[in-house]
Amino acid sequence: MFRLDPDLNKDVISELKKPLGDLYPNFEDALDIITSAKFLISAGDETFNNLIEHNILPDVGIIDNLIQRKSHAHDLSKLDNILKAKNPAGTITENLWETIEKSIELADKGDNQVIVVDGEEDLAVLPCILIAPEDTIVLYGQPNEGLVLLNVSNLKTKAQELLNGFIKE
Repeated sequence: MFRLDPDLNKDVISELKKPLGDLYPNFEDALDIITSAKFLISAGDETFNNLIEHNILPDVGIIDNLIQRKSHAHDLSKLDNILKAKNPAGTITENLWETIEKSIELADKGDNQVIVVDGEEDLAVLPCILIAPEDTIVLYGQPNEGLVLLNVSNLKTKAQELLNGFIKE
């Protein structure tokens, strides 16, 4: 398990608060790139909602049923492939990491996957960057600022550097 300690990992936490990719204040401004993605991963409930509202199902969607710490229920009844993972706030558990790996493998074969996290999905972007195939587009929300869109090919080294700053348990 990888864990962030607010006292020991201040530099990493500060870096994670900055967008890892391009920031789009309006979701619609990124639609052309999103719809042209070969492989698409979304992390976060608001991002997943925006995709669904535009009739786009990501190859892998990661949600925790919270939007800015408030409960949010998604209608997942029409989705066949729902995986579950446990991941407390401020961590990346082996369970989440393995579930992301499994979901990417399955989605790569054509079956869209949704991971419902019991806990928090905020740090799931890092394993997604490290595991996903080259040229995968990852989307996540930057609270009160907009949508972050990144290409994993450009960020594998940065994601590993950030992960190296976590406490490994």
